[in-house]
Amino acid sequence: MTVVSDTTAITTLLKAGHIDLLAKLFGHIVIPQAVEDELLAFHSRLPEFIHLHPVPPGQRRLPGTESLGRGEAEAILLAKELGAVLLLTDDRKARLAAERLGVNCAGLVSLILLAKQQGHIASVRDMLDALERRGRFHLTEPLKLEALQAAGEAG
Repeated sequence: MTVVSDTTAITTLLKAGHIDLLAKLFGHIVIPQAVEDELLAFHSRLPEFIHLHPVPPGQRRLPGTESLGRGEAEAILLAKELGAVLLLTDDRKARLAAERLGVNCAGLVSLILLAKQQGHIASVRDMLDALERRGRFHLTEPLKLEALQAAGEAG
């Protein structure tokens, strides 16, 4: 199963100390060069389960990705090229562009819910709190409430 990621999910989980969650959920993650460049600008090294798969040189952006950052655009292109089952992105514009191109997307909140369903974490609330505090991940209160309700942790 091929899963491609842009920068946000990886850097947030690295900062929060929960990067192992991606390995538990997916085994390995594939990233394009632009995402690796962005990650290594802030992190000294990446976990071994994150694999670089460069986009072919001279490859043009896909339609609808022209206004996105290089990392998001390359991640969408790579996901499409590899036939990835999932693209990890929390960027709203990137998600819309990817979905228009037939690429399935999930964000960090979805990953946290999946991690609880699979028994990798005990509490969605605790994980979201850790991502907000240590990972500097910002969630709106309605989205946080929706996630807690989906996990059976509201109230």
